[in-house]
Amino acid sequence: MKMTSRKMAETIKERLKHKDWTSHFDREKDQLRVEDDTTKKGMTISLPGIIAKWEEKKDAAVDELIYYIEEALTVMNVEQELTGKEKGIFPVIRSTSFPVESSDGVLLIHEEHTAETRIYYALDLGNSYRLIDVKMMERENWTFSKMKEMARFNLRSLQTSVKEDHVAGNVFYFLNANDGYDASRLLNDTILDSFHKKMEGAMAIAVPHQDVLIIADIRNDTGYDILGQMAMSFFASGRVPITALSFLYENRELEPIFILAKNRAKKEEEGK
Repeated sequence: MKMTSRKMAETIKERLKHKDWTSHFDREKDQLRVEDDTTKKGMTISLPGIIAKWEEKKDAAVDELIYYIEEALTVMNVEQELTGKEKGIFPVIRSTSFPVESSDGVLLIHEEHTAETRIYYALDLGNSYRLIDVKMMERENWTFSKMKEMARFNLRSLQTSVKEDHVAGNVFYFLNANDGYDASRLLNDTILDSFHKKMEGAMAIAVPHQDVLIIADIRNDTGYDILGQMAMSFFASGRVPITALSFLYENRELEPIFILAKNRAKKEEEGK
């Protein structure tokens, strides 16, 4: 059976019908919006990524999504305090297309990162998380610098799990601890510096979705193509996609690989 966005939307609606929530399928955007009937707070789900996971994991992918929706909407409708939960505050990386306001119009705490990514801050609640907004900060009388320092300290304290793969003479490292902060490890300079020291070629990085960070030792031109294909594949199947673009890492700076490729082509053209 071919799974379409409409079929997937109907499957999700059926699984959530016992809740006091309303679901609306947007055919043009390939999205499903799920909202609490009382508060009107909710979440928007991009269906193509869910379908890609369903094709791989079938019903397990839907079970995982339903659990995620139920946890997220339940948490969303409970007022959260930060004081006493300082160790549960972490930075999270999102796409620049990710909203900068909550569903009820409150500004989410964020800062710019690259042309493709933005940094937000989350309160970990065990099975889910809550993005920190301006109202939460004001209630606690916290400054942004205080919260950012806490979040970066907590990030550095996380254990890191790494898998290594060799393809066509290049080495790929996958950081995948499945704690919700794999992509966030891109902000841990200690980790990146330790990888940089053992590179034989160029160091490239991809953060296709929140649950993986790919670090690559690119030793030949084929490596760029392989990393690009990996990033696209992961991006399509991630629950929280970030970017399919890869970056070169040098001097603690990230530069999109396609920009470098364009510049290189331009220089070659000028040199003729």
